[in-house]
Amino acid sequence: MRRLFSAAAVATVLLLSLAGCSNDPPNPNPRASEPLATVPVDLPRYMGRWYIIANIPYFAERDMVASRAEWQLRPDGKIDDSYYARKKSFDAPEKHYQFLDTPVPGKEGGEWSVQIFWPVHVAQLTLYVDPDYRYTILGYPGKNLGWIFSREPDMSDDTYRSMLARLDAMGYDTSRFRRVPQHPDQLGKAGFASPGDKN
Repeated sequence: MRRLFSAAAVATVLLLSLAGCSNDPPNPNPRASEPLATVPVDLPRYMGRWYIIANIPYFAERDMVASRAEWQLRPDGKIDDSYYARKKSFDAPEKHYQFLDTPVPGKEGGEWSVQIFWPVHVAQLTLYVDPDYRYTILGYPGKNLGWIFSREPDMSDDTYRSMLARLDAMGYDTSRFRRVPQHPDQLGKAGFASPGDKN
């Protein structure tokens, strides 16, 4: 029961954060007002493990390291969405949060309705996936949240810059993205989020 209450509390704060982040800085990108467009997704191919390489830090993922998502397509067409991460330290116990996603009809698998907890849902947009399904970019309609995922926990600097260039072209403020440490030696490195950072 305590765990259920904790998960509900986290989800409630997440919802409030998604609904209206009035503390978000103005987006200076000249394309900031252009709507985001999703891309078609081959859902069976899209399933599996994805490492979170970078994101716009916000309270629910701030201080997390070694974070990843695991997606599994269910017989009913919905998706079991598991999030794993460690808080502040690679020695910390792994946390796990479970969500249920539903592909939105007519969006060719590119938009999911994510059930944070019943009956609350938020939109998750697939903005890019490479032809080999090695990298993907996820977004949120207001451009205040965004994620870069990879099948592997490592991404070259050149590939990372190419992902940021795509996000810039979509109207994101790419200066807000921070890389997520996937290895202990990445803690404190330039461009990586550090546990305890407020931005």
